[in-house]
Amino acid sequence: MKGAGRAVFVAILLLIIGTLNIIYGFAAIGNAHFFNNTQYVFSSLHTWGWITVIVGVIQLTGGFSLMVGGGYGRLIGIISAIIGAFESLLSVGGTHPWWSLAIFALCIYVLHGLLILGEEEPVGA
Repeated sequence: MKGAGRAVFVAILLLIIGTLNIIYGFAAIGNAHFFNNTQYVFSSLHTWGWITVIVGVIQLTGGFSLMVGGGYGRLIGIISAIIGAFESLLSVGGTHPWWSLAIFALCIYVLHGLLILGEEEPVGA
């Protein structure tokens, strides 16, 4: 299958991104000093934290399903990579923009890896 190795790598990246988003979200819910002097698109730091935790859980489920080869993992992986990319772009204006840009880059790579995953191409005679 074309891109099977990349799919495994993307599943691992999706699990890492999901874990980082959950940690990031719990830190926001707990009012960590990591988020001092930050403006938010949504109502408050707690709301942003819960949104990040929910996105992280969706990414974890997609990564685990992709690891076992489920079609659900590919679909949820694509959706969660798009949502994660938008979410990280919305948090670029915070106190740590490089962190958000790194998560954005990983989400784009995951999205690319999942979109090129497909059937093996026939070899010409």
